[in-house]
Amino acid sequence: MYSQRRGDNALFFGEHYHSVDEKGRIILPAKFREAFADGLFITKSFDNCLLVYTKKDWFEIVEKINSLPTTKASVRNYQRFFIGSAVEGEVSRQGRISIAQNLRDFAALDKDIVIVGLANKIEIWEKEKYEQHIAGAEQAAAEIAEEIAEFGV
Repeated sequence: MYSQRRGDNALFFGEHYHSVDEKGRIILPAKFREAFADGLFITKSFDNCLLVYTKKDWFEIVEKINSLPTTKASVRNYQRFFIGSAVEGEVSRQGRISIAQNLRDFAALDKDIVIVGLANKIEIWEKEKYEQHIAGAEQAAAEIAEEIAEFGV
């Protein structure tokens, strides 16, 4: 449920239940805030949630994506989906971040949300979607572990 540093990189952990206010803002867990002192980027995920990166991590990811051959339609589509939908943001003095309407619509963030720390990034989920997603993952835990083991983890 906290943020740590590993060298220059922030590490995020835990599930945090919050809500979206009427202005489209969410409260970032206190332990996450320092890592985003220089700003952040919010973008779409393929799991219909949002991803939040530190500026440092975002620029590293964008550099890798931009090194891919743009002659491939799949690369261009990925750039549009992932980079094109991104919004730059910052943490307010009250510890809140604003989420653009188009991103809230994409992830169906209306009220109750879950902020999930995933090492180098944060996911923001609509609460019911997250709980359904996790329930499915828990049921398939053994199969998932086998697949991940193929990557040496």
